[in-house]
Amino acid sequence: MPAYHSSLNEEPDVRQVGNMSILPIKTKYRGVAPLADPSQPDIIDETLDLFRANSLFRNFEIKGPADRTLIVLILFISDCLAKIGSNPRSTPTKLEATKSLNTLSVDSFPIPGDANFALNAHYAPAASRADAEFLRSYLTQVRQELSLRLVNILYADGDVPSKWWMSFQKRRFMNRSLGA
Repeated sequence: MPAYHSSLNEEPDVRQVGNMSILPIKTKYRGVAPLADPSQPDIIDETLDLFRANSLFRNFEIKGPADRTLIVLILFISDCLAKIGSNPRSTPTKLEATKSLNTLSVDSFPIPGDANFALNAHYAPAASRADAEFLRSYLTQVRQELSLRLVNILYADGDVPSKWWMSFQKRRFMNRSLGA
């Protein structure tokens, strides 16, 4: 059974930096990301929908530039779940998780082309320093919005994270992690 791919691979007129798509998102955070139609699902919705199914796969055939964005976001969700579940003695409240994941999303992180980026073999580096800074800004904004939506899903039933989502905290998509 093949992994699930992004439905946004065939979107026309999408900017690319390196070989990653800069897709529109629905967000309240200020940044460089183009705004998506609120009635349509964006890459973050798609990532949250496909995370659990795709995290079971070790191999993933990249079929387009939106798949590269999807991979980075799936790996970020894995890091978020690992961060929330890192203290076995106590689970964080929704407020604590929000603060922790917001900090994680704005922390310094490698982008394609950096020496310590986990998937450099599959990603092209940005063509210029300006493109690299644009990509970093875009990914920071997307990570902030993703962490906000993830917390809302994890804590939908109260102040304890969903055990169905937390069961994926040790799974590694493609046996990789964006974290150190």
